[in-house]
Amino acid sequence: MKPIFLLAILATGPSSAFVPSSVPPHAQSSTALSATTDRRAVLSSLTTAATAVITISTPVLSQTTIATAASLLLPLAANADGDSSAANTVVVAGATGQTGRRVLELLADKPNLSVVAGVRSVAKAEKKLGEASTVVRGAMIQKVPSIDKAGVELKKLDVADTTDELTTALSGAQSLIIAVGFVPGNPLKMNDAAHAVDNVGTCKLIDAAKAAGIKKVVMVSSILTNGRAWGKEKSAGFVVTNAFGNVLDEKLVAENYLRASGIDYTIVRPGGLKAKPPTGELLISKEDTLEAGEISRDLVAEVCVASLTDKKAKNMVLEIIETEGTEPKVFNGLNM
Repeated sequence: MKPIFLLAILATGPSSAFVPSSVPPHAQSSTALSATTDRRAVLSSLTTAATAVITISTPVLSQTTIATAASLLLPLAANADGDSSAANTVVVAGATGQTGRRVLELLADKPNLSVVAGVRSVAKAEKKLGEASTVVRGAMIQKVPSIDKAGVELKKLDVADTTDELTTALSGAQSLIIAVGFVPGNPLKMNDAAHAVDNVGTCKLIDAAKAAGIKKVVMVSSILTNGRAWGKEKSAGFVVTNAFGNVLDEKLVAENYLRASGIDYTIVRPGGLKAKPPTGELLISKEDTLEAGEISRDLVAEVCVASLTDKKAKNMVLEIIETEGTEPKVFNGLNM
């Protein structure tokens, strides 16, 4: 395993023309995730300067933390109020998807945590999560490991359901990770599918989360979601990705809906998603800065789980890729 690159750059991100007027301009922090087993050692190495760079060698990725110049990830077992005696409940929407099931696997290993897998069909999910297989999603063939479902509760959570039904499914939980997304299929129906899942369905989940008293929402989105606002609407990455049901535009609506909801949020925008384990260094940048790059779904899951409790991720947009020592030139299989 290569050293994990830790970068903390305190900066103000550009305002987005797509952000509703009710949402204040958002100061962003550019960070990267570091896997470390000694947080105090890392903290003592950090400085309060605008930029701090540290390299840490470790094979352990399951203990990923978000670090900034002032603080490290809080233990996941502690809730937002700092009371570690109460077990939190986290719901993963889209738990049978490629990223969602990786998030589920990480959460299932955490102590003092109740984990709910939000799925469209409980019966199908019982079988799907319990077996390893090779699946085809869109144009990608991916190997899927089985998941130990012990300690994981399966609940029906379909974005096609009513807001009231979704609210009932989320009742009693404190956190929600949204890892839903439409799967490209019939080209004549992609626009409707992307609109129904990545826009309307996700917005219903946000309404349900608010009604259920959810305190934290982490949403998986994509780099270039807001590409139009910073002159990237004609870039190859934006044009080709958005050709699949205008999915980037649909995701942007849901992002802005979450921003305006009043719920503590973290929006995770990964580059092109890879099924294989990470091979490069994990870099997190401020929003509207990355237009190329790819990343392992394993690391996307790590970022999502870390974002649940890191106060520095509060109301932030994190754009993430793996760096290979060169300028990123690939996004969703495209040579940029």
